[in-house]
Amino acid sequence: MDSTRLDALLVRAETVLARLEPLLPAVREPIDWEKTIAARWRREGQSGYLQPIDVNLDLHLSDLQGVDRQQVQLGQNTQQFVNGLPANHALLWGARGTGKSSLVRALLAEYAQQGLRLIEVERDHLTDLPRIVTQVSKLSQRFVIFCDDLSFDASNDDYRVLKSVLDGSLEQAPDNVLLYATSNRRHLVSERQSDNANWERGEDGELHPNESVEDKIALSDRFGLWLSFYPFTQDQFLIVVKHWVKVQAEKARLDLHWGEAEEKEAIRWALGRGNRNGRCAYQFARHWVGMKLLGESYA
Repeated sequence: MDSTRLDALLVRAETVLARLEPLLPAVREPIDWEKTIAARWRREGQSGYLQPIDVNLDLHLSDLQGVDRQQVQLGQNTQQFVNGLPANHALLWGARGTGKSSLVRALLAEYAQQGLRLIEVERDHLTDLPRIVTQVSKLSQRFVIFCDDLSFDASNDDYRVLKSVLDGSLEQAPDNVLLYATSNRRHLVSERQSDNANWERGEDGELHPNESVEDKIALSDRFGLWLSFYPFTQDQFLIVVKHWVKVQAEKARLDLHWGEAEEKEAIRWALGRGNRNGRCAYQFARHWVGMKLLGESYA
């Protein structure tokens, strides 16, 4: 082959490579799990990768008020897991803003020094669970795979796919992997009144409607530990508000004056938002302390 033809062939090869290169997955540096305590699974083409994320470890178990029972149970389960003892996958379900996700993050802060690590996975990416488990199964750290706000519509058959994935991945999961998930629904899949109607003869002539209903709720059975979270009473709400006001005031070095008038202000805030939960209490604390600081700056 003469040099002219060879040069032309090399030019064509470089052109083809230049077109293909953007389609190829980027080379990813392996995660140093000694220094990284949390990562997020990112979908990329037909596969994906773990992306390290910075997490704020300022949230402690002592900051979580009104969820003592849930804190003890999930804390004990996590301690067993970190110690290499048998532990269960956990489903945290219940009212929004009551501390489900916060409890998982606080446990990471509590046990990170003992080797606990967190991997966040979106619901739509849980079918990649086998890939994730393979990547961490041989490591010395203990990994909680965390899926926040896990739920499905009854008309969406994705829950069946996920159920089969969880069956295969979780039943055979190595000892250093657990799944923690949060949801507003106990059974993860939305349920309808028609599920209970015509029990003897299902909709559209279904002969065994009870089996259909069981299929919908079976997904939550993959979790050995169920923890329920409920809206706060007014007294519980005010306890949480006062805690976060104190935390925010101490950070800002603000003299705290808290009394009946401030409690009424917090109650009006909750009524305006239509709920009493930990998230609402935290938001009010930031609002109240911010307003006080703003007033001092103009005084």
